Amino acid sequence: MNYLIGTDIGTSGTKSILMDTEGNLIAQDLQEYDVLTPKPLWAEQWPDVWVEATKTSIRNAREKAGVSPEDIKGIAISGLYGGSGIPVDEHMKPVRPCLIWMDRRATEQEKWVKETIGEEKMRAITHNGIDPYYGYLKILWVKDNEPENWAKTKLFLPPNAYTIYELTGAVTIDYSSAGNIGGIFDMNTKTWSYELMDEMGIPRSMMPERLVECTEVVGTLTAQAAAEMGLKEGTPVISGGVDCGAASLGLGVFEPGVYAAAIGTSMCAALVHADTIKGKNLTEWPYVIEPKRLSYLFGGSATAGALIKWFRDNFAELEKEAELAGGENAYAVLDRKAAQIAPGSEGLIVLPYFMGERGPVWDTDAKGTIFGLSLTHTKAHVYRAFLETVAYSLRHTMECTSDDLGEYILIAGGVAKSKVWRQIFADVTGYPVVCPIHDVEANLGDVMLAGIATGLLTFDDVKKWQVLGDRIQPNPEAHEKYNRYYALYRKLYQDLKEDMRTLSEIR
Repeated sequence: MNYLIGTDIGTSGTKSILMDTEGNLIAQDLQEYDVLTPKPLWAEQWPDVWVEATKTSIRNAREKAGVSPEDIKGIAISGLYGGSGIPVDEHMKPVRPCLIWMDRRATEQEKWVKETIGEEKMRAITHNGIDPYYGYLKILWVKDNEPENWAKTKLFLPPNAYTIYELTGAVTIDYSSAGNIGGIFDMNTKTWSYELMDEMGIPRSMMPERLVECTEVVGTLTAQAAAEMGLKEGTPVISGGVDCGAASLGLGVFEPGVYAAAIGTSMCAALVHADTIKGKNLTEWPYVIEPKRLSYLFGGSATAGALIKWFRDNFAELEKEAELAGGENAYAVLDRKAAQIAPGSEGLIVLPYFMGERGPVWDTDAKGTIFGLSLTHTKAHVYRAFLETVAYSLRHTMECTSDDLGEYILIAGGVAKSKVWRQIFADVTGYPVVCPIHDVEANLGDVMLAGIATGLLTFDDVKKWQVLGDRIQPNPEAHEKYNRYYALYRKLYQDLKEDMRTLSEIR
């Protein structure tokens, strides 16, 4: 039997799965770690953490499966949006931590690009806007604020590309990762925009020359890397691209016209399309398959699952302690209590902007807000309001994407385990919700890409793998009620926008 490995480098952990070529999950392993937040709105990570987590999770998955290294025919590695990418020196050693997607520090660089180049030109070339979310502005922050590090930097590599280099020695970048850097990638020609790089003072040599598709082998395991992971030297390695793109593929999105939301630490809600859709205040980059034909247009809350985890860690200590003592899962307990609360949480609205917000809001100064509290509200009310705000954020993104999103929306991630949250998404959006039965997200997409790249599988083969659950239909009465709350949710941000900016200045 032949086997494939799919590894996804995430913001809070790296997970590897091992599957056979018939689509059966044999083993998996997760290695967790933390994000460095030295200042408010700063978020960075050292790449060695990702590399070691990749090696360990792959080794553990293979050992758990008990399969022979010779039977593993390929590994695909996807990764979080690495923002600036990892700055490496002439010896390919990291110069400083990577400024990841969550980092919002590049506000001065945002102002400079808006004044110097302008939004219109940027969107015409890159199909993307000007916001500290984008990697090119984080690169400019390093240039402007750390001249010693800038002088040492030879190249910027996204997390999966750096990890692939460590395993194979190949220096590459896949189209999805290149496009997601934003302002230096030409979406019209699917190449680096040397014009914009020159205008911003980013040397052309700092971007990898070799652009690769996620359906091609980019390198093979070195003897050292293979020994460390218990695999065979020469095992093919594939770039799985940006994790949310791989997750959409794992959900079964092979053609345009399917709307899918992957909800992890953040939410990536996207429509894969073949036609140009500009000016919607969303992010666009080449899709993980057919990158020169298909594009991935997405937005969504920067702190979706992170909000729910934050609530559990700070306000559900008793439930968490009970779980650690062998009791019921803390989230399951909170879900059960939230299910007893009426839609709208009896007058509570949360704004989910706990780390600023990316598209379609694009506001670094946006703040998390809990509106409508009274002495009658309980922890269950507030928790449900947190679940609801992620659904409001999804609806906002959907409305900015297209008028034609299909018959239903696909949702994957932690939400798939929560019956009450799935129903909230359906009721808020007014669309039926469908979740995969097996919640392996980006990892499944990685395995699919590995199989296609190595020639062991075809698209027809992998299209049969994803099994979806039943459609969760929206409740018409709940949807009507949520329409009123959603309108207030949208208005509330506009009403508080200037106050949020003032608060940032005071802070």
